[in-house]
Amino acid sequence: MFNKILIANRGEIAIRVMRTCREMGIATVAVFSEADRKSLHVRYADEAYCIGPAPAIESYLDGDAILEVGRRSGVQAIHPGYGFLSENRNFAGKCRQAGLVFIGPSPEVIEQMGNKTVARKTMLANGVPVIPGTTEALEDLEAVRRVCAEIGLPVMLKAAAGGGGKGMRIVTNENDLQDAFSAVRRESYASFADSHILVERYFPDARHIEVQILADEHGNVIHLFERECSIQRRYQKVIEECPSVFVDDDLRDKLTTAAVQAATVVGYTGAGTVEFLVDEAKNFYFLEMNTRIQVEHPVTELVTGIDLVREQLLAAAGKQLSVAQSDVHRNGCAMECRIYAEDPGNDYMPAPGQIRKAVFPQGPGVRVDSGVYEGWDVSLHYDPMIAKISVWARSREEARRRMLRALDECIVFGVKTNLDLHRAILIDETFISGKFDTRFLDRHLAPHPAPDILADLAIIASVCSTLSSSPAREERVATEETGLWRMASKYQFWATRF
Repeated sequence: MFNKILIANRGEIAIRVMRTCREMGIATVAVFSEADRKSLHVRYADEAYCIGPAPAIESYLDGDAILEVGRRSGVQAIHPGYGFLSENRNFAGKCRQAGLVFIGPSPEVIEQMGNKTVARKTMLANGVPVIPGTTEALEDLEAVRRVCAEIGLPVMLKAAAGGGGKGMRIVTNENDLQDAFSAVRRESYASFADSHILVERYFPDARHIEVQILADEHGNVIHLFERECSIQRRYQKVIEECPSVFVDDDLRDKLTTAAVQAATVVGYTGAGTVEFLVDEAKNFYFLEMNTRIQVEHPVTELVTGIDLVREQLLAAAGKQLSVAQSDVHRNGCAMECRIYAEDPGNDYMPAPGQIRKAVFPQGPGVRVDSGVYEGWDVSLHYDPMIAKISVWARSREEARRRMLRALDECIVFGVKTNLDLHRAILIDETFISGKFDTRFLDRHLAPHPAPDILADLAIIASVCSTLSSSPAREERVATEETGLWRMASKYQFWATRF
């Protein structure tokens, strides 16, 4: 096993990896930009080195600078986390050349699965269902028109080289095709320096289901069941669940079998995710494979009890996974909410600023992954995530109610957040029923301005005082489940923590 590793990332995922390393007796090395000099991941690591200015291209995306720190600090391996260099074939190759283990699949597998056209061809050749569309990347508008005529509208135009929701457009009308084509090429080149695109049939009422897999160098490939990832905005996940309320035992068996097959045929090692689109009739289609750990991995850990980072480290060190498929069992349900510094009144655009107060939820079944603290500046240079709040309970309904409780306990002052969006989703009847798809937010929840919490506190403090002295207080507590009294009680509780 490794004695020391470098985590080529920042924030909550860097801390997440370091925690497992500490439990395993592995020393950790952090890298940081000048903007992150006082960040939590720097404080948590055993060693830390500055690698450049705030812009990611000059720091966290500078593979040579990271490798130089690896050489100087004497690490044996590099964990890329997610984002940044986690799916960069060139960086994985440079790690190999430098004699360092890249904690992830081989450069060849990253290239094969990162190239959407190659991935589609590989899956088709091995009997894994693929969305109808192109198997070759295109640059010509007329070629795109021919494909659209062949498979029919609506279609999805997407960047061949990318991911993360960038460079994607839905086309429902032929008159919109040219503008969408130009926009996707433009965004694709800006994000990935590649203007090639793919065309796929678009399923408007589909769900986004992904399967977690683990594999080692000894031929062991297992799955850890599925995650429901259909609650999305701009193709970015907002809430994730494990398991999916939509997936029955028959579909689960088919999805997990296809995911294990996909990982096996490419010689995958480490932790990865195979993503599928599932239509109303429960037909499923391969979307892509993420060759890294996912943001939403905590829900799988909560339901299975398996530390995915630990298994990553074991596989990267050439050891066998610590679990076999027969050891993997589902226990209860888990949900994760991604809390971001976003402005609900400005289409949920990033809202940087200083966090003046931060109180995160606690109690049974609650897990918080975060890389911020009071006084921390949320920067424009990086993803504006404040925290991931995950909960576990025996049933989906218990998990939903526990998450509502956790969100009520979460207070963030200084920056605008999407906390109210999560609350609105969790009390929506369609969400509660489980009968939603990837267009849920567009259909059910329009953007709405965030409340002025400080103004609310001033009003409610007065209400609290009045209610507390009222002789009818106990009767209200006993009979009212919602309304002003409940809101006042909640804020009265929080007043004791400031």
